[in-house]
Amino acid sequence: MDSAEYERKIAARFAAFDQDGNGYIDREDFSAAAKAVLAEFGTTARSDKGQAVFAGAEAFWQGMAGIADVDGDQRVTREEYITGAAKRLRDNPERFAEIARPFLRAVIAVADEDGGGATPAAATRVLRVLGTPAELAGRVAAALDEDGDGRISENEILSAFAAYCGVEAPDA
Repeated sequence: MDSAEYERKIAARFAAFDQDGNGYIDREDFSAAAKAVLAEFGTTARSDKGQAVFAGAEAFWQGMAGIADVDGDQRVTREEYITGAAKRLRDNPERFAEIARPFLRAVIAVADEDGGGATPAAATRVLRVLGTPAELAGRVAAALDEDGDGRISENEILSAFAAYCGVEAPDA
C-alpha cells in the first residue's frame, strides 16, 4: 500500500469515529453513536438494552482514550489517532476489537429484533446511522455474514472490525 492510500484509509477510520465532524474524537462522539443506534431501532435509553449501548459506548471511549489521548485532554486529535490508535490497531487489531466488544455486543442486541441474531438488513441500518454511505452499507453488512446463515454473530462483527481497523502502514 502506498502512502497516499494509507493516509486515505486512516482518514476514513478517523472520520468514522468523529461522529460530529469537529476534528477530534471524544466521549460525545461515542454517545452520539449510541443515540443514533437507539433511535434507529426505537429503543429507549432507559431500557436495559439502551443502558447497555451507552455503557458499551463509554467503555469503547475509555479504551480509545487510554491508547490514544496522549495529552490527557479527553479528546483524540487526528494526529493522536494516527500516532496512537492507528499504530496500536496495526500492531494488535484483535485487542482493539476487544475494546469495542461491549459496544458491539450491545448494538447487536438492539439490532436483533426477533431474538435470532442480527440480520444483514439490521446491520445495514446500524452502519448507515453510524455514517457508512447508504450505497456501501448493504454490501458491507452482507459481507459480515461470513458463514452465510443470514445472521451476523458477535465474532463475525469483531473479526470484521479488527480487519477494518488494522490498516497496514505503507512500509509494512
